[in-house]
Amino acid sequence: MRLTNPFVALTWFEKHLREQVHTLSLEETMPELFDIIRSVQDFVAWWKNESDGTRKIFAALTDDSLKQEVIDGHRTLDRMAWHIVGSIPEMCGRMGLKIDSPTENDPVPQSAKEILDGYDRAASSLLKEVQENWTDETLKQEDDMYGSTWKRGLSLAILIHHEIHHRGQMTILMRQAGIEVPGIYGPSYEEWEKYGMKQPAV
Repeated sequence: MRLTNPFVALTWFEKHLREQVHTLSLEETMPELFDIIRSVQDFVAWWKNESDGTRKIFAALTDDSLKQEVIDGHRTLDRMAWHIVGSIPEMCGRMGLKIDSPTENDPVPQSAKEILDGYDRAASSLLKEVQENWTDETLKQEDDMYGSTWKRGLSLAILIHHEIHHRGQMTILMRQAGIEVPGIYGPSYEEWEKYGMKQPAV
């Protein structure tokens, strides 16, 4: 099969991959996730770091950039950001957590500031709920998650990976919209000069 459009090719590959792993358990397909969060403190440290990174990305958005899309008909930047916000109460509700935040079904805000505020509410509420109501033993409890049974520590790890995934997609749209992307795990391309270093070759 020859697929010249990269987005069609990616869609075909993802569908093919899902078909191949459909009969495997989550533990067989992603074993590295099962031992990441073993304590509430593990989650707190990781969540603080990643949610700070997401805040940096959201804070860089401008109102004019929100309708940027990679190609016609795909998620816009505001829709992708709001999906990250709404996924927190959606996933955590399945684990019995009560998150004080907007949901993905709420109208997408018209300003970048409102989206950031929504994320702040969701991220802060999740941190508070876990710290105040869960123990290390709670992380071993199991819930029905999308037709599978996951321990809560695993569900939190998947929530974080889901956010990282969509945050990465957002940076592509931000560059298309002409926004300087902030560094998360190190300097972004534009930030090298700020640190007195030569920009890497592209």
